Order: sequence, then structure tokens, then C-alpha cells
Amino acid sequence: MVRKPQILLLTLAVSAVLVGCDKTPAPAADAGAPATAASELKLDESKLPAYNAFTAADLDAGKDACTDFGGYVNDTWLNANEIPSDRTSWGAFTILDERSVAVQHQLAEQAAALKNATGVEKIVGDFWASGMDEARIEALGITPLKADLEAIDGLQDTAAIAGYLRTTAAKGENVLFGFGPEADFKNSAMNLAYASQGGLGLPDTTYYTDASKADKLDAYKAHVAKVLELSGVAADDAAKQAADVVAFETRLAKASKSSVELSRDVSLYYNPVTVADADALTPNFSWSEFFKAQGIAAPETFSLAMPDFHKEVSTMLADTDPGVWRAYLRFHTVDGASPYLSKDFVQENYAFYGRELNGQKENKPRWKQVLGTIENDAGEAFGQLYVKVAFSPEAKAKMEELVKNLAAALKARIENLAWMSDETKAKAVAKWETFTPKIGYPDKWRDWSGLQTTHDDYLGNIRAATAFNYKWELAKIGQPVDKTEWGMTPQTVNAYYNPLQNEIVFPAAILQPPFFDPDADDALNYGGIGAVIGHEMTHGYDDQGSRFGPTGNFENWWTPADSKGFEALTGKLVRQFNAYKVDGQNVDGHLTLGENIADLGGLATAYDALQKASDGKEDPKIDGFTRDQRFFFNWATVWRTKYTPENARVRLATDPHAPAQFRAIGAPSNLPAFSAAFQCKPGAPMARTGDDQVVIW
Repeated sequence: MVRKPQILLLTLAVSAVLVGCDKTPAPAADAGAPATAASELKLDESKLPAYNAFTAADLDAGKDACTDFGGYVNDTWLNANEIPSDRTSWGAFTILDERSVAVQHQLAEQAAALKNATGVEKIVGDFWASGMDEARIEALGITPLKADLEAIDGLQDTAAIAGYLRTTAAKGENVLFGFGPEADFKNSAMNLAYASQGGLGLPDTTYYTDASKADKLDAYKAHVAKVLELSGVAADDAAKQAADVVAFETRLAKASKSSVELSRDVSLYYNPVTVADADALTPNFSWSEFFKAQGIAAPETFSLAMPDFHKEVSTMLADTDPGVWRAYLRFHTVDGASPYLSKDFVQENYAFYGRELNGQKENKPRWKQVLGTIENDAGEAFGQLYVKVAFSPEAKAKMEELVKNLAAALKARIENLAWMSDETKAKAVAKWETFTPKIGYPDKWRDWSGLQTTHDDYLGNIRAATAFNYKWELAKIGQPVDKTEWGMTPQTVNAYYNPLQNEIVFPAAILQPPFFDPDADDALNYGGIGAVIGHEMTHGYDDQGSRFGPTGNFENWWTPADSKGFEALTGKLVRQFNAYKVDGQNVDGHLTLGENIADLGGLATAYDALQKASDGKEDPKIDGFTRDQRFFFNWATVWRTKYTPENARVRLATDPHAPAQFRAIGAPSNLPAFSAAFQCKPGAPMARTGDDQVVIW
């Protein structure tokens, strides 16, 4: 079983939003890290995919901005561009991701060719060379898993199964539940151990219980049978075992929280208990022994999140036939390693998770698969190479200016809220004062010197990195939080807000068109990355982020009346998004609430900041369009995306972000500035008024 360590990630801590070319010195590595030779690496920009920036030529003059703003800005492009066969969606984010991957491709090839490479170049080069050695991987087949499968075959009773779970977890290969450090909700300066739910092969609990998803559950059962058969189980036995595995996971699902529940109640992650109390709750799974097996001292307390899940696992250890446990563990061991084995395993993994679940027409080429593995297992190491060739100091300086301007605009909005009391406003401003922005890449790189890799063992490299990363994470438990760490790599096209550190983070790869262009006019930058900055800041005040105070502690800083008023306003936003439909299926306004709050507040704040930055300046009216119109044009361009029907279905069930076409119109339809910019008449779809209009932050 080879999986990225299941370290706890709070659902609200990472929020999707979505290069320069000049070289900039990278931050220094930790003391003791090996010297690198990244100066030898070069980037040929002529080989990179083009940007997808806003252009007036994309506008559909046959559509009315006040009626169909998304179609007016994006339909021309969407109708002219198909989803690539190895993708499940295509648009502004994925095009930039394609560009980032192309940069990584060049760097990986060069790193693998370096003679006597050391440090992060050796790690990247070894992963690349071993992953691209298809002949060796094909010759090995399932042999690399032989010892694992023999160990599973030997599990005959509850004690042996529990021991196996502890042992594999210690290697970072814990399929059953997530375990790792996160800041203590009540003392965010210190790391606490968290154990959370896991163990499911399908995207959400609803895939096991909802009749509308029965077709996918049947397809999953067939996939389980095929994987077991590929692993050496006879076809008839594989079919029976697959039914047992699906029944086993269905039982786990019924004891688990759904995506909607987790996204809308962050407190579910925090359930501090003593180890003795945890042992009493799960008599067949000893947490005392678990901590010992992980090589760490048992803490005074840890968070046993979703305790009903862990209680059910303990019960299943006692009342479920060991043969079913063996089938479950065998399947997940092989399924988790399948992308790194011979082509039969790779193909079956893609056929279910790519094509069946998400509508991906063909698998990614091998070079993209290998780059994805490096990103998963040694992403920050790769990031050291990326920022040396693909991020400009000018971009970072311009971003710092934009962040300051957006922060000032957000403070002004908070201070002028009509629905909030002065008492709560003062605390909201106190939180605003402690925002920490991070731009481009970490100030201090992580030390990778303990990771041993080779040029000729792909699965061995993955396992070494998995164990290395897990031990690195475990070492944080009970220690002060390192506020220099990042939760994303520099080459990631995304951004996030972390409520436990009250920080907003913008990796280098998102700082490109259509989001950001140092040479573009202010309207485009404020409508793109400006709104993204505002979005991430507003996450500090969404329905979950607002439950954390200035220091990152989980605390209530609201008056009862303000809490009630806030819930009424957010309820209106829930109803707005509940009314949007994709192929007849409604968007879930509760699941997507946090992101919708952030979009609304972020766009409004970015508009205010643009007005401030433009004060006293003549409107340039580029291509005949006003500054304000171009601001909203670029906001919509950011959400220029199309999905396969299958991927859209998965997203509607699991993604806390609304489909992109509704993000393009949802927030601006609530802003009077939009109606003014396009002279919309009251009652037009993009000109919400009265009780239909939502104003929060």
C-alpha cells in the first residue's frame, strides 16, 4: 500500500482559487541541507503553453451582460475549446496548471541528466528517471508488493489485524484513518495530534448510501474485483471478496461524516481526549500501542475526531471475519500502489477513478503521471527548482502592494458594516490586524537531506518518501507550530487561507494571467488576483473561519445578536446557490457556503480597492470598455471552465466550491457596482435587489 501520508487537512484551511520569467534568488535552505546545482537548470519559455488571458475578442455581442454575464464573457471561448482527453475539466486554472507542469517537465529532465547530483536535484532526478523506466516497472509486475500481500494473508485474528494497522501506519501507509499534526484549536501556537476518519475508496459517504449513485457503487464493486483478480485472486473468489469489501466500506461510510457535514462544521475535527479515554472508546484498537508503534510518546491529549467512526472500526475489528479484513487490506494495498506498477494495474486504476468516476477520456501520458508523483511525494523539493526559473521579483513586489491595498479596503468594509455591532466590529478588526500574507514561496525551505532515493527503484523511492514525510510530520506533535511552513508548493495553481495561523498564501504558479500580470491595467489585476486576495482574506470571516480569533484559536468573538444576523444573511446566500442547477441537479448551497461568502466579500473588497487605486486617474476605456467593466470581465474570465458530466457530478457531491459558471455570476449579481457598470435595469438576473440581494462583508 503506497499512499501520501493522510495528514489532517481542515476542509476550510485550503480554498481553491486559482510566471514570471525573470530569475530570482530562492530562499536559503535549512542549515545542514546539501548544496544544490539549480543554477545549471534552464527554462525554455518557447515550449510552454500560452496563457488564457481576457481579451475583448472573446465577448459574445449576441448576449446581454445583465442577463447572461457568464455567457457574454466566456461562451465564445468555451464553445471553441474542448476538454483535453487527459483532463476532466478545462479553463483558467487547468491551463495554468498545464503551464506549471510543462515547466516541471523541463526541470525534471535536466535534473535527471545532472552528473553527481545532490540535494533536491538528486531527489527530483531519481524520481523522474525511475518513474520513466517503464521496461523495469513492467518486468517487475506485482513483485514489489509480494511481502505486503504475504503479511496480509497471515492475518488471522483481531490482534494481528490491529497490529498490522499500527505497523503500516508507521510507514505512512494508513488506509483506514488520517493521522498527523495540526495546530491545537484552543492553543494554535502548539501542534496537537489528530486522528480523523478515512478508509473509503469512493469520494464521499453518499456514494455508498444514495440511490442516485448506485451505478457508481456497482462500478466500484467491479473495480475492486478486477484489482483483486490482477493481484492473483481467482475470478470467482475476487467477485465474492469485492462484495465483502463494498459492504465493509458501506458500514464505515454509515459511521462517517459526509463532505457537507465536514465542510460546514469545523468543530467536528476537534475532540481532545486522553489516550486512556480513547482506549476505552475503542477497546479493540489500542491507541497506547498505536502511539508506541509510531515511535512517539503518548501525549496527554490528542484529538480523536469523528469518534463514532473510530468506535465502529473497533467494533468491526471484533465482529468482522478476518477474511473480509484481509480482502479489504489486500485491495487497498494493491489499489494504492497501482499507479506505480505495471501497465495492467495503471490502466485499471485510470479506468475507474479517471474514466468511470470523472469522465476522463484517456489516461495522462506517463511523463505527467511521474510529475504528479513527484509533486505528491517531494513537491517542496521540486519547488526549490521551480522558483529559481519561473518566478520574478517584480511579480512578488507588485503582489505585496496589492495585498496592502486589499487589506485596507477590507478593513474599511468591516468598519462600515450596518448590520454588525461596534463590539463585534472591534474584534473583527483585531483579527484583520493579525493577517499574515505569504507570497510566491517559503522564506525557509524544508531540509530533505534525510531522504534516500535511487535512479532505478520507482516504488522504492515513493515508499521512502512516504515514510520520510510521515516521520517529518510526526516530529511536529507536541512542538510549537512553525509559522514559516507552507501548505502548498510554489508550483501549485491555487491559494489558501489557514484559520489556525490567520494567514493567506499565494503560491508562485497562480501569479500569472488571467489572475495576475504586472504589465496589465489595474482593472484586470484587481478583478483577477485582487479578488482572489480578497477571497482568501474573507475566508477569515466566512461561516467557519469566523469561528477562529486573531491568534488562530477556536473561539466565539461574536455577540449573540450579530451571530443571528450573520446566519440570516448567509442563509440568503445558501438559497441563492441552491437555485442554480447543473444538468437538472441543484448546487448545494450549504456545501459551498464558505466559498460563496469568500467570493462575495472578496469581489466587493477588490472593487473598493480598485476605486481607491484609481482615485483621480482618468478611465483609460480600453477597447471601448470602462475600467469597471474590465474589472468584472476578468472576474468572469477567472471562472472560465468546463467539466465532463461525470466530473461535474462528483464535484456537486463533494466540492465545497460551486461550479465555476455560477461563481462567475453569483457574487457580481449582488453588487450594485455591477449593475451600474453595465446599466442593468432592476429585476435583471444580474441586478439583484431587495431580499434577493445578499450583502455580508
